Amino acid sequence: METNDIVDRYRRAQDAFDAVLAKVPQHGWDSASACELWTVRDVVGHVVWGLEVLRHHATGQEYTERTGPPGSENPGELAGDDALAGWRAAREATAAVLTDELIDGPAPQRFLANRPDAKVTDVLELMTFDTVVHTWDIGSALGMDVQLEPDLVARSFSLARLVITRTPTTFGPRVPPPPGADAQAKLLTFVGRKV
Repeated sequence: METNDIVDRYRRAQDAFDAVLAKVPQHGWDSASACELWTVRDVVGHVVWGLEVLRHHATGQEYTERTGPPGSENPGELAGDDALAGWRAAREATAAVLTDELIDGPAPQRFLANRPDAKVTDVLELMTFDTVVHTWDIGSALGMDVQLEPDLVARSFSLARLVITRTPTTFGPRVPPPPGADAQAKLLTFVGRKV
């Protein structure tokens, strides 16, 4: 049951990301996001990169693209000129190879260096957390009132407390949450976002 819950959260996080991207105006893709140093297009490219890592792993192909990981420059290149279409194509291609066998198997090699027992389900949890935060990064920067699903926020916050590393190119210092902050604001300020 836990595996099904992980996959369900992963898909719902992607649905929320897609819903925000569908509202980005044509001139908004190259606007600054709430993710420091990255534009909206860059954030999309970073999320696409994660999907490509997983898809290549599933198909047994090495993925050596250096544009896209946390802290990289110009990850928007991976999203292409039509960032919404680029995201949707990457999402669809990855979904097509996300079999039960893959989900129960070992994580891609890049994850095994730090955690040799990591499974694809662990990667899906990380991708869910990443997608949840980046949904807010894009929407809030463009003036949208992004309300994230409470269970996605709760699970992401639990994971964030365990895994984040604070560096200038990943997560900034924790920001004090405003008085009366809800769970979403607490997650976002924990990962260095100003709400």
